[in-house]
Amino acid sequence: MAFEVKPLREFLVRPAIPTALSRLPELAYNLLYSWDPAIRSLFRRLDPALWRACNRNAVLMLGRVSQDALEKAAIDPRYLALYRQTCDRLDSYMQQSSEQAGGGKLTAYFSMEFGIVECLPVYSGGLGMLAGDFLKACSDSGIPLVGIGLLYQKGYLEQYLNPDGWQQERFPVSDFYTLPVRPVTGPDGKDVRVTVQMPTGPVEVKIWSADVGRVKLYLLDTNIQENTRAEDRDITDQLYGGDIHTRIQQEIVLGIGGVRALKALGLEPTVFHMNEGHSAFLALERIRVVMEEQRLTFDEALDATRASNVFTTHTSVAAGIDLFDPGLMYEYFRDYCREIGIESEHLMGLGRWNPRDPHERFSMAILAIQTSSYRNAVSRLHRRVSQEMWSGLWPQLPVWEVPITSITNGVHLRTWLNTDLADLYDHYLQPDWREQYDDPATWDMLDEIPDQELIEVHRRRKRRLINFIRERQVSCALARKASASEVQRVSEVLDPDSFTIGFARRFATYKRATLLFRDVNRLKRILCNPNMPVQIVVAGKAHPKDHPGKMLIREIVQLSRDPEISKRLVFVEDYGMQVARELVQGVDLWLNNPRRGEEACGTSGMKAGLNGVLNLSILDGWFDEAYENTGGWAIGDRERYFEDQDELHARAIYSLIENEIVPIYYQSRHHDGPSDWVRRMKQSIKHLSRQFNCRRTVEEYQSQLWDPAHFAYHEIRKTGFEKIRKKAEWNTNVLKVWDRVNVVEMGPAPDGAVISGRPIPVRVAIDLAGLTPGDVRVEAVIGRVGPSGRLEDTEVMALPAVEQRESVYVFASQILPQQTGRLGYTLRIAPNHYDDPLTRPCHPLLKWVTDLQGR
Repeated sequence: MAFEVKPLREFLVRPAIPTALSRLPELAYNLLYSWDPAIRSLFRRLDPALWRACNRNAVLMLGRVSQDALEKAAIDPRYLALYRQTCDRLDSYMQQSSEQAGGGKLTAYFSMEFGIVECLPVYSGGLGMLAGDFLKACSDSGIPLVGIGLLYQKGYLEQYLNPDGWQQERFPVSDFYTLPVRPVTGPDGKDVRVTVQMPTGPVEVKIWSADVGRVKLYLLDTNIQENTRAEDRDITDQLYGGDIHTRIQQEIVLGIGGVRALKALGLEPTVFHMNEGHSAFLALERIRVVMEEQRLTFDEALDATRASNVFTTHTSVAAGIDLFDPGLMYEYFRDYCREIGIESEHLMGLGRWNPRDPHERFSMAILAIQTSSYRNAVSRLHRRVSQEMWSGLWPQLPVWEVPITSITNGVHLRTWLNTDLADLYDHYLQPDWREQYDDPATWDMLDEIPDQELIEVHRRRKRRLINFIRERQVSCALARKASASEVQRVSEVLDPDSFTIGFARRFATYKRATLLFRDVNRLKRILCNPNMPVQIVVAGKAHPKDHPGKMLIREIVQLSRDPEISKRLVFVEDYGMQVARELVQGVDLWLNNPRRGEEACGTSGMKAGLNGVLNLSILDGWFDEAYENTGGWAIGDRERYFEDQDELHARAIYSLIENEIVPIYYQSRHHDGPSDWVRRMKQSIKHLSRQFNCRRTVEEYQSQLWDPAHFAYHEIRKTGFEKIRKKAEWNTNVLKVWDRVNVVEMGPAPDGAVISGRPIPVRVAIDLAGLTPGDVRVEAVIGRVGPSGRLEDTEVMALPAVEQRESVYVFASQILPQQTGRLGYTLRIAPNHYDDPLTRPCHPLLKWVTDLQGR
């Protein structure tokens, strides 16, 4: 090993900011600038070239800007006026009322990645983009929330291509002191740290903070001198890097370390939100803390903490779930189990389909589901997929009743809306449109914008996009030592006057990135049509270990070098926030063609749509519920994916582009009156801006999940956890007699046909084996009898107790049929131990009358 020179003393040098500009560091460290153009302009005005070179990193820029430039700005009345206006904007925003003051609510939002600004490389794709938009929307809405994540030394991969078009990766090392994050220090001025236990010993975790408007994001870091083992320092080295040991260590730091970090910071969240299963170990740490502080048993503490845990699943396929072998879990959690006094198999059961199978691997998603009272998918279709996917955890419930709800994702409008369009809105919409964009009335005035002005704004963004791509292509070509002719070629790609299709996303195989290239000859005819030319821009990364994804990228890159279409097909390297922003704001059509049911939601099409870019998409995720109002086009129907659909969908894409979409676009360009294309643009902007923004998303989370979880936590704390102890005692009593609960007598069936609107009596006598009617729920499940003999279009009706005969109770009600045809009902009984069917725990006690008859 080469000799390394290390510092004897270490100190931090900061720029000498003139007194007149003393708040520049405060402005630089608040990521509000990532969605407020006025604040960005303050830094851009200092040195435009440096701002661009610093990748929109205001902290780095302040460290590099010349002292001369700062001194000149400090005496420039124009700059000082802009500076004062910017400080006023920050103060006004930060002083807006926060709901945290009322009710003591605070949600801790845990995520493996956060995409807030490109210079903070702690994101890889859609999950991080959503989490970043989430924090921004909570800040705008004054929702009390803190984020918890990891601070990666090397972030996620930077992509570059070799001469053959094969993806290569580099992992630049971040200097945290030049990023918009700061170490959290205690009253003594020392860094705040927490400790987590690994099989090799304790690991120290340093806490950094980032200001995202009014929301704090805390990021955890193990790459500190106190960790003497390189393996410990490397835990937070890369996002989704390393082996299975790195993955479980990262998730221990995030979940367990995150809960301990909040405690060290003096924060007491009332709700803990797991954004995907990576952070699910937080549930185990919460259980341990409550056991220790309240002297509860493991199962009591699980019940107490479950009430205020929320889990959001973003996964539609089993391959996306983290699984750990039993031996690995035992290695990392044997001491943990010993500390809290439970057998390791007890803990393992929380992460298994079958808690009694010692060979089954441990699932982080199942752990999150079993330890959360509130669980949600991220679109309506994804809810149905998730209910089917996880129905095995509720084996006695029909799939439609599996307690997973849905809240459809949204995007942060002010982050993704292009500034040219925002300026146009300033002229035609109400002055407060930035605050009222979720109000439908705000967008009624969109029709007053002249078509030609909207078209010209979009053309300007397209010209900007093409200049951006050309500069980027030349830079990449020079970096890989391309020939002079190749550099010249890429400097001339794309035409600002041609119809432009964008496709950009992670190169997972289910997203079918090469579907558009299935029939190359037909594609060439479309691209090279002399009267209606078309061009395609593609971007995206494959995970370093995803060989099939890399093959797809090389296939597209090699096709882009075909002389016939080399200026009409471009692959843009190193897809990230900046590339995404330019694409969704500048192309004409956004293409999305995953296998239906495998895209949980998707948000890139939302970002495109609110910029007036029309969508051409499979009816999957968000588009399944938005298609009819977007002005865009659907590929295929609302049916399950099967292999033969690839060819069918490819033909549909070619046909729609060639025969409908492109002709409408070019006809509109040469039409003096109202054009169909602009009408569709306005329809897209109107609907998506108000319905698929992240403000709507976070407010639905607050009303549907966080508020109920907060109040459940408050009720438990208010009684000193006595409610939990009594519930555990009640559970024990119910379990003792549950096998003896039985149906004694059923009421008579209807005699012959029934006239609609006339009541049908439903009666059942049940021996409760000593339980009271308040201990159980007796329900009728009513619906139409389908061709298969199963109940369809069902609803649930509770039956109250109306009569008692010793330990036997009669439960009765009436069904009032409003529809005709074959109707039916069945009955079931369950312990009455939850307030909301959506909070029903896994593997519930439940008896259907058909199971009880004949005993």
